[in-house]
Amino acid sequence: MIIWVFLDYGVYYLLSIMGTNLSTPKTEKSSDDGENEHLRYGLSSMQGWRATMEDAHAAHLDLDASTSFFGVYDGHGGKVVAKFCAKYLHQQVLKNEAYIAGDIGTSLKESFFRMDDMMRGQRGWRELAVLGDKIDKFNGKIEGLIWSPRSRHSKEQDDTWAFEEGPHSNFAGPTSGSTACVAIIRNNKLFVANAGDSRCVVCRKGQAYDLSIDHKPDLEIEKERIVKAGGFIHAGRVNGSLSLARAIGDMEFKQNRFLSAEKQMVTANPDINTVELCDEDEFIVLACDGIWDCLSSQQLVDFVRQQLLLETKLSAVCERVLDQCLAPTITVGDGCDNMTMILVQFKKLAQSSAPA
Repeated sequence: MIIWVFLDYGVYYLLSIMGTNLSTPKTEKSSDDGENEHLRYGLSSMQGWRATMEDAHAAHLDLDASTSFFGVYDGHGGKVVAKFCAKYLHQQVLKNEAYIAGDIGTSLKESFFRMDDMMRGQRGWRELAVLGDKIDKFNGKIEGLIWSPRSRHSKEQDDTWAFEEGPHSNFAGPTSGSTACVAIIRNNKLFVANAGDSRCVVCRKGQAYDLSIDHKPDLEIEKERIVKAGGFIHAGRVNGSLSLARAIGDMEFKQNRFLSAEKQMVTANPDINTVELCDEDEFIVLACDGIWDCLSSQQLVDFVRQQLLLETKLSAVCERVLDQCLAPTITVGDGCDNMTMILVQFKKLAQSSAPA
């Protein structure tokens, strides 16, 4: 079957549908469950019809003694930025000075921008090469170039991501990118940070409430920033290419030296939403757009509540959602994307008198 498709990082191309999708979907799932005194979570991810898996996720019940961290990262143009965020973003939040001072919102914002900073230069290039499986482990080369050894002060560089000399010291960062939707739960407070079109939803007494905004280029606030930065929107895409207005990575859209990181055509700047949890809050869902393309927030909440009457294992509920969303036949539309979902169910809320 030959069709015209509009790809990320490009214009219209005439391709066989089999060029971007598989003949048979990969329905094997990577799932996990966990719980502590206050929360239970389950998660699942599935490659589906896509030729590669570009989603990543993070689930850390005990980021510290009173805090849990969950994140969904939906890559585009490759998997490396999503994997980089899954590996490092929660670490940067935890060591951020604002976090240590109790300002979780600021620590989240600074950590999103920190991902872009860390992916630049020699060390960033090398780390992305490792995550992208491009290293020849037998001869120590990356894409045909000699491995640049760490300096003698490797521990200091590990802590600070200091500049390293090497063949890619001027690396501006990856042209691929990733969404990031993160939820931090501390006692009775929920903090959500989002850049892109992954989404976080809370179920409060059966009603779905969006805790994030899908950052599409056609949104007025996004369009204004894109145009001021020298870009344009065509067919709902930044410069006719990228279907998101905010993302980590995508450095080709962040090259205006006269603008701050917040004002670039595409920015990693997250929306931060803080919610006071109450006894009516049942669960939250974080998921990539492979889920939201198929189900509205309320439809997903209704489906999850129904499944929770039949199934106690939360990862199994996530797996049923993925199966529900998977397209029955190969198409270019809904149900063919990678899918990742995290379901976090609240136990008895911590006492409001607990320290923040």
